[in-house]
Amino acid sequence: MAYVPGLTLPASVFSNAPISILLPLGLGLGSGLVSQPGKLSPKRFSDSAATERGKFRSTQDQYKALKHPPFRPPPWVFAPAWSALYLLMGYAAHRVWTIGLASPSPQTVEHARRGATLYTIQLGLNLVWMPLFFGLGRPIEAMLDVITLTGTVGYMTYVWHKVDKTAAYLMAPYLAWLGFATYLTGGTGHLNGWTIKQDAETQQEVAAEKKDS
Repeated sequence: MAYVPGLTLPASVFSNAPISILLPLGLGLGSGLVSQPGKLSPKRFSDSAATERGKFRSTQDQYKALKHPPFRPPPWVFAPAWSALYLLMGYAAHRVWTIGLASPSPQTVEHARRGATLYTIQLGLNLVWMPLFFGLGRPIEAMLDVITLTGTVGYMTYVWHKVDKTAAYLMAPYLAWLGFATYLTGGTGHLNGWTIKQDAETQQEVAAEKKDS
């Protein structure tokens, strides 16, 4: 894939270490906030009051309500795991950009720019997974997203390796986690009949009724 300026974060992001490192973390946290069940669904005005009373569960509660494949981690694992991965990818992106653009080799410079485009694309794919899976309750689309994401990160890592091997090695935990996330997405979707939102909200309502009774 060629370098596409319109699909690439500004150079100022990659060249500034703190921004490059913290940007994916901040965007990841924002993605989690908008992925609360019901946040992305159109509602009548009367629904907003019900939402304020806690009609919709948090993402963690919704996760607990679903059927899961073997080896699924507890919900609290995901926040620190993703935080670490976001920081690693941001640092790696900074390394590739600064090392690549400073290289006297035009080929290395081009690899760094291509890597920046791939990085931006994978970050976008990463950020839409939670809204797809939890916010909209569309596990099939989320599954397609994570498969595409894994392939994009794999190719990005290959390109990065031509610029900076350290940055490429820093992507190893991310690739491993994405492989596991693909398994969890597919397994959870299958076990819940590919109707994540409906099943989670139904279980939530049953639990609420039991609590009130």
